[in-house]
Amino acid sequence: MRHLPDLIERLTEAVERTGTTCAVVESLTSGKLAAEVGRGSNAQEWFAGGIVAYQTRVKERVLGLEPGTDPCSAECAEQLARGVRDVLGADVAVSTTGVGGPDPQDGHEAGTVYLGWATPEGAGHRLLEFNGDPVEVLDAAVAAALGLLLEIVEKTPET
Repeated sequence: MRHLPDLIERLTEAVERTGTTCAVVESLTSGKLAAEVGRGSNAQEWFAGGIVAYQTRVKERVLGLEPGTDPCSAECAEQLARGVRDVLGADVAVSTTGVGGPDPQDGHEAGTVYLGWATPEGAGHRLLEFNGDPVEVLDAAVAAALGLLLEIVEKTPET
């Protein structure tokens, strides 16, 4: 996670330039993403916050995940991102969900990661496959989610 300070600095510059507020929701990364985003300069101005929703019932109750949705899926990632964007009133939201390992879970290989995003224009997802132990998978997922958040904010028109 050596390049995270650069990502955070670039994210800070982008949100200040665009006036964007950001939020995150985490299942797989259990708060690690929010901790990194919160390191940004003046984060209190642009980081609405994060929600860690590990249990499916919490995802359903708090974030509006449709019952029966596979927790390691594109649908879940997108619903979580839309849910946290709505709950926290942010412009842009990113979610993490997947299987950190070391073993497969519910038919999904270890290292399977879905990132979701939501903006006023819509939602989407990315499927990523990482190798390594659980710590390496989580670190890679955090870096990828930060990169995705930066990419979305950089595409936001300046205010």
